[in-house]
Amino acid sequence: MNRILVTGGAGFIGSHVVDALIEMGQDVTVLDDLSGGARENLHPRAGFVLGSVTDHQLVRSLFQVAKFSHVFHLAAYAAEGLSSFIKRFNYNNNLIGSVNLLNAAITYGAKRVVFTSSIAVYGSQPCPMTEEMIPMPVDSYGIAKYAVERELAVCQQMFGLEYVIFRPHNVFGERQNLGDRYRNVVGIFMNQLMKGDPLTIFGDGEQTRAFTYVGDVAPVIARSAFVPQARNQIFNIGADQPLTVNHLSQLVAEAMGVPAVVRHVPSREEVHHAYCSHAKIEALLGYAAKTPVSEGLRRMAAWAKAHGARQTASFGEIEILKNLPSVWLEKAS
Repeated sequence: MNRILVTGGAGFIGSHVVDALIEMGQDVTVLDDLSGGARENLHPRAGFVLGSVTDHQLVRSLFQVAKFSHVFHLAAYAAEGLSSFIKRFNYNNNLIGSVNLLNAAITYGAKRVVFTSSIAVYGSQPCPMTEEMIPMPVDSYGIAKYAVERELAVCQQMFGLEYVIFRPHNVFGERQNLGDRYRNVVGIFMNQLMKGDPLTIFGDGEQTRAFTYVGDVAPVIARSAFVPQARNQIFNIGADQPLTVNHLSQLVAEAMGVPAVVRHVPSREEVHHAYCSHAKIEALLGYAAKTPVSEGLRRMAAWAKAHGARQTASFGEIEILKNLPSVWLEKAS
């Protein structure tokens, strides 16, 4: 049994990773500030510490006592579109918080860090995107994620800290935060449908993404910490079939059993087409996205309806208002 720290482990992806680790017989401690996750997401056998990776003294004290052998770093504020308008917050949470974690992992002898980066590191490159491409992020979130990737590579070279980097994309499923108005379009759509609101789509809705059910990715992420061929590797992970946002809106409405009424709002700065090749992870880790989008949406819809609609909230302190999408200035509901 290994002693494992999972940051962001009360979030929806993190909690599924925690479940997989506990099923593997691991000793898991979760560090989460509950800004995007919930206590109810936690496995009953997981230890829990309320706090943030931005608190370097707390992070250091946890490592000092527990001597974690493996770290799964999923804590992040993953609102890619909003990130350029909250630069200080973005870099403090997504970059400096990660540095705090790496400092402690190196100091107290952790063996391997598994890091969830993002497809955002690729920017607007041709699809399908591959791990051989040189990252060219076009927003502050992607820049922060790529900076952590580079830090991990340097830490491996200088200190021998092993890593596995995953670049997931458009993951959805049970336990997703339905009350976040800035990220996770499937959750946003389901929440809007339950409240009787129109589905908000930026621009013409012909943007394409490959939407990935969480049950396909979490077990592979969990297992990677103990797979020799995953050592110091970067993997795209997600679904293979891209969909337009327009098509997604119809599929979500079908899963929820209600008609879709769409409200198109002015387009925002975003990558128009983003989906990846998964040849590398299929070859090295035997990964396959087995769950059809329609089936994943059906499972998530059942969970969402059982939990009900959530109130949304506006971000506390937008740092840059210039060019902020007007829909984000509307009163949250």
